[in-house]
Amino acid sequence: MAEKQKKTSPAEFIRQVQTETSKVVWPTRQETITTAIFVGIMMVILSLFFLGIDTVFGSVVTWLLSLA
Repeated sequence: MAEKQKKTSPAEFIRQVQTETSKVVWPTRQETITTAIFVGIMMVILSLFFLGIDTVFGSVVTWLLSLA
């Protein structure tokens, strides 16, 4: 038979949440800015990459359709 789980009281739950949130390590302002800049640069690079791929595939499809 499965053991019955003991129910946690709301007060105990709040204490557990406070204990866990005290363990969270928030990034510094500089880390946040650096990460945001990195994400922006990667977004630009990937958008240009996919624009190039899309353009090449579009041209290939147009060329193939012109053969028919």
